[in-house]
Formats: sequence, structure tokens, C-alpha cells
Amino acid sequence: MNKRIRVVVVALVVLALLYSGYRWWDQRNGAQGAKLVLYGNVDIREVALAFRQPGRLLNMALEEGDSVKANQLVAEIDAKPYQDGLAGAEGDLLSARAELRKMQNGNRPPDIRRAEESVKEADAVFQKADSDFRRQRALAGDGIASARTFESVRAARDQAAAALGSARQALELQREGYRKEDIDAAQARVQAADAARALAQTRLDDARLTSPADAVVLARIREPGSMVGPLEPVYTLSLGSPVYSRAYASERHLGRVAPGTKVTVRTNSSDKIYEGQIGFVSPRAEFTPKSVETTDLRTDLVYRLRIVVSNPDQALRQGMPVTVLVDNGPDKAR
Repeated sequence: MNKRIRVVVVALVVLALLYSGYRWWDQRNGAQGAKLVLYGNVDIREVALAFRQPGRLLNMALEEGDSVKANQLVAEIDAKPYQDGLAGAEGDLLSARAELRKMQNGNRPPDIRRAEESVKEADAVFQKADSDFRRQRALAGDGIASARTFESVRAARDQAAAALGSARQALELQREGYRKEDIDAAQARVQAADAARALAQTRLDDARLTSPADAVVLARIREPGSMVGPLEPVYTLSLGSPVYSRAYASERHLGRVAPGTKVTVRTNSSDKIYEGQIGFVSPRAEFTPKSVETTDLRTDLVYRLRIVVSNPDQALRQGMPVTVLVDNGPDKAR
């Protein structure tokens, strides 16, 4: 009886050793075959569409489930305030450009001739006042003219001389035209007005909302007549292309999942096989242990992969679980 028990114990030990060896070989050398099996999901890729400007919602062109093409109009807000703003900005720009042209062209010939006539008039007044002054000065020297009369004539002569000098300076300014600093300031005003017009045009363009890519409407959030603020979503779109799948690989399998590696993707909903390739391998583990000290612990780290599916169809829906098969031979032994 004891002998039989010993035989049974030895058999159990041998079976345990064989099972442990099988598990070790399976983990290290791929006992299930050359294909590496990974699990993941189809990436969820969504876009929240919103206006950059506030306004009253006029039109919502799509319903939930509708397909939309890239650059297709999907919604509009009332553009009247932005049209008025653009008209005002264009008027300011025209005014600034006209002022700049006036300064660049200089003063008109009629203005210069008028300044010349003003100089002649002021010179005639001065000549008469100067003649009266000289005459009164001679009379005052002979004791004929009073001192009060002489002072009055001299003041009139000085005033006429000042008016003549002012008229001559005005004529010189008319001939020289505007200063360079004034022209530079006018050019700056034109640039500012042009930038304001461009901003007004951008705001008007933002009254129309278009799709950034081919997609399907997931949610219609607002309705016509609503007041919407900037960056407030009105649609949620699901992007259809490209299709990415997210999977995870342990550290010991990183040598088999390099970017560019060809893979096949399967789902539970159909027998179709999708082709793809690994496009990205995360440089860090998704879940890092509190402490990593031994080789066994390091092999438990998981790294995220992004797989680009080359032949997607409507059956491959976002969020769907998938199985990824990597057919590039077993891992290399370490």
C-alpha cells in the first residue's frame, strides 16, 4: 500500500514538473504557434463642432446618423452683425488709404498758388506800413508828429512784418508737402484698418460651420433659434478614416511589434479579416508598478500600440473589441 502511494506521489510530481516546463516554454518560445495574439479595441475618434463666434443659430443641416463629407456646410448662425462689421471695416480702410494718398501726392497746385497770393498780399500791407513808419519817423524828428502817433505807426509796421513772415512760412510748408513721419503714421493707419477688415471677414466666414473630414453625425446638440456662444458644440461627429485600433503588448513582446509590422485584425461580429500595420508603440507603460526590481516584474509591464487598419468597412465600428494577430515568428530568447 505504501509503495502504491509513493508511486502516485512521484507521478504527481512528474506531472507538475512537466506542466511547469510547458508553461515556461509557452511563455518564452510561443508554444501556441508563431502568431502573437493581442487584444484591444477600435479607437473612438470624435470631433465636437462649434462656432468661433457667438450668434443666433439659423440652420442645422444634418440629423443624427447622417453622413457628411469634408468641407460640407453643416450649420449657420445669423451673419447680419458680421456683415455690418465688415462693411464698417471696409469703409475705414478706404478712408485710411485716401488719407495716405493725399499725403503721398502732396498739396494741390491751387493751394500753393493761394499761399503765394497770401504772401503777396502780406508783403503789400508790410510795404505800406513800412512807408508810413518812415514818414512818421521823419516827422517826429522834425517835431511835427506826436510820439503817440509814431508808436502806433511803428506797431502797425511790426504787425505787418510778422504777418508777412507767417505767410512766407505757410507757402514753404505748402511747397514741401507732408513730413515723412506723417506719411509713416498714415501708412500704419492703413495697415491697422486692413487688419481690422481681415478680422471682420474672418468673423463673417465663421458664421458658416463646415465638417473638417468625412464623418457620421453622432449627436445633434442644438436646434435652430438657439443662441450659441463661442466654442459651444452644436454637433458631435465620428470620424471614419483613417481607422485605428488600440492594442497592448507586454515588454517581452516589444521585439515583435515594431512600427511598420504587418498584422491582421479580427472581430467577434464577423469572419472578415482586416489588414493593417503597427504605426505607433508607446514609449512608456500604461500601468507602471510601484516598484520594478526584478526581470519578472518588468515583463508584466504593458505598452500601448496603435494599429492602422488599411481595409476598414462599416462593420468595423468604433469601440469594438478586436483581436490582433502578429505573424512574424516567435520571440527571440533572452
